Amino acid sequence: MSPADDDEATGIHCRLDELLAARGMTLARLSEMVGVSVVNLSILKNDRARAIRYSTLSAICRALECEVGDLLVRADLRAR
Repeated sequence: MSPADDDEATGIHCRLDELLAARGMTLARLSEMVGVSVVNLSILKNDRARAIRYSTLSAICRALECEVGDLLVRADLRAR
């Protein structure tokens, strides 16, 4: 299995939905705050992103007042 294989899941789960709900924030509002399109945030939220820039990750974490580990978790650990 190659790390860049497009047919394989990344093994990473994005908890964006849960963090937004906990803060009463919409995806549209987050988009305004971080300067990333709703479409791109939706791709991230639905675990379809293949990459994320550190600057985007940092902006999302600042806006949500969370750590990277709160936002991104290993998919095999998400049920714990």
